[in-house]
Amino acid sequence: MTRSPACSRPFFKMNHSSTAFKIDNIRLFIAFRIFFNCRFYYPVFTIFFLDFGLSLEQFALLNVAWAATIVLLEVPSGALADIIGRRNLLVASGVLMVIEMALLCFAPRGNPDLLFIIFLINRILSGTAEAAASGADEALAYDTLQQLGRTDEWPHVLELQMRLKAFVSMVVMTIGAVIYDPAAMQWIADHIGWNFTFTQGLTMRFPVFLTFLMAIFTLFAALKMEETSAAGEMACEENQGCGKSTVQAFRLTLIAGGWILKTPMALIIILFGLLFDHIIRMLLTLNSQYFRLIDLPEASFGLIGSGMAMLGLFMPRLARFTAERYSPGFNLILLGFFTLIGLIGMTFFIPVVGLLPMLLLYSVMLMTVYYLSFYLNRITDSSQRATVLSFKGLSFNLAYGSIGIVYSMYIAFLRTQQFPESVNQSVDNIIFIRSLSQFPWYFLLCFVALTAFAYLLFKNKTHAKSDKM
Repeated sequence: MTRSPACSRPFFKMNHSSTAFKIDNIRLFIAFRIFFNCRFYYPVFTIFFLDFGLSLEQFALLNVAWAATIVLLEVPSGALADIIGRRNLLVASGVLMVIEMALLCFAPRGNPDLLFIIFLINRILSGTAEAAASGADEALAYDTLQQLGRTDEWPHVLELQMRLKAFVSMVVMTIGAVIYDPAAMQWIADHIGWNFTFTQGLTMRFPVFLTFLMAIFTLFAALKMEETSAAGEMACEENQGCGKSTVQAFRLTLIAGGWILKTPMALIIILFGLLFDHIIRMLLTLNSQYFRLIDLPEASFGLIGSGMAMLGLFMPRLARFTAERYSPGFNLILLGFFTLIGLIGMTFFIPVVGLLPMLLLYSVMLMTVYYLSFYLNRITDSSQRATVLSFKGLSFNLAYGSIGIVYSMYIAFLRTQQFPESVNQSVDNIIFIRSLSQFPWYFLLCFVALTAFAYLLFKNKTHAKSDKM
């Protein structure tokens, strides 16, 4: 019996006889994305900070510093990429990642004040690297295809990048959790006959060492890239020198912001993406508490994380299929429907089965990421592509930070009103369950309001065109 072409095709191969994957910049873009996100300490992120000797309050402050750095630098860095070149900013991002990971590799333990300063510098450098890479890598890859007249292959590039990234994430999460655990490492050593004793103080640095190696690979990928356009040179010539790059960056930022406000398609896509992103990201942040309340053992959390990453192998293909065949409006409504189903499903806290709504929401998140890149790159001019993509990142981080603050205030309100004198795990569980019941209503209200706004916006645009005619 002969195999069908679909069955014989390699899992990660693109559906083109002459694939964009043969282009150096495309391969390097995918490598940069993967290496930059290979953070082996992510599965143990919180306990990694605490085991080093930091307090929970210090951990919270460090996360605020990281988010604030991204928010402050996200858009200016995108504008700077459009001026001085995307490759230059990616190289800077790689250098920053190497430095931030080197700090963690050699951070001393035992002095909490010094340790906090080192971790604060690490978080600021990490946020700066994130802001520098955001938008610039994607803009460089898309412009490469645009110069070759092959932008129709971008959906396939995006799909392959997301699927490879998901596959690598599964491996990274599994390895990161195992090598952090001294008991697991001791078991492995004993079974291979290696006479060595592992301690927490030693194994806690293993994920950092591996991430430092990934940082070197990230920098190498950035250095191998080639600038695809003369955008930076042209900006310098038009402004008679590059001495005013900072002023140019903010000027370009304002121009890009004005373009988004005047372009209904771009504005609506970003607003809908923001809606899905900030709600689902908030729930993903809280997922360990949710998993505990649906009777999932804590030992399974790492496996669940790998399973969720596995969805990234399949969802991009579904996203490309729907993006190429259906209108943006249809796809956004479809995402809205599944998001609402997932949010409602989580409020029931069904033991074990309650994992399915979370998986549904994570799938929506993956499709949202694909749609945003697919639609925004199609309508954005090359001269401001990185800036616009950075605007997207800025708005998403602002929304995520805002919902975090509002959620914390709501939790405090519930505790004050209903359990003013009780502080224990049972009370925390009850408050969490009650707080989660508000997410479907919040999403539905925002989705309906945004849909109405989009309808009126496009309706007015149509009327304006007809009046001119």
